[in-house]
Amino acid sequence: MSEEGIESEAEDLTAASEPFALFETWLEEAAASESNDPNGMALATVDPSGLPNVRMVLLKGVDGPRHPARGFVFYTNLGSAKGRELAASPRAALLFHWKSLRRQVRARGPITPVSAEEADQYFATRPRLSRIGAWASDQSRPLESRFALEKRVAEVTARYAIGEIPRPAHWSGFRLTPVEIELWRDRPFRLHDRVVFRRADPAAPWTKTRLYP
Repeated sequence: MSEEGIESEAEDLTAASEPFALFETWLEEAAASESNDPNGMALATVDPSGLPNVRMVLLKGVDGPRHPARGFVFYTNLGSAKGRELAASPRAALLFHWKSLRRQVRARGPITPVSAEEADQYFATRPRLSRIGAWASDQSRPLESRFALEKRVAEVTARYAIGEIPRPAHWSGFRLTPVEIELWRDRPFRLHDRVVFRRADPAAPWTKTRLYP
């Protein structure tokens, strides 16, 4: 790659006035190149002692430009470890890593619950067996045996043999509204491209800074 080509690619990241449009473009490109779960992201929370906890979850929504919160939406059992930790300390960090594209995006910010209507709408789009699983699983809590889980799945399946399966009250979603988003792109000789967008709060305008690799 020529020096001119390297510079023109570097300018792509700093040309944006806000990070979401570029994130959405990268997500679309990841959907075409990643073999599994291009919407997979690492979600970091903290427990009551301040010890970090991280796990992979699936991004289920990115708000449009006119949404007042403009954030990243995911769903979970509210009694799970992440559900309890987010209720106690409603701040989190996300990381997307697209190996095929050699790109990653990091985001940090406050967490708010989605509305009941939004959760209902998404729950209705899930496969039927996933909706049954939401009722059957006490996520993150001790399970005596695999048979016990399969028994609960059978019981829920029988209970909702006919008709729609409603969303359980213990299952809903969260929205991370970022105050910081960093876009990272692999470059030769580890001279990577890093641009971070920051704002004081979700209503404030973005500032933009290029970082050393």
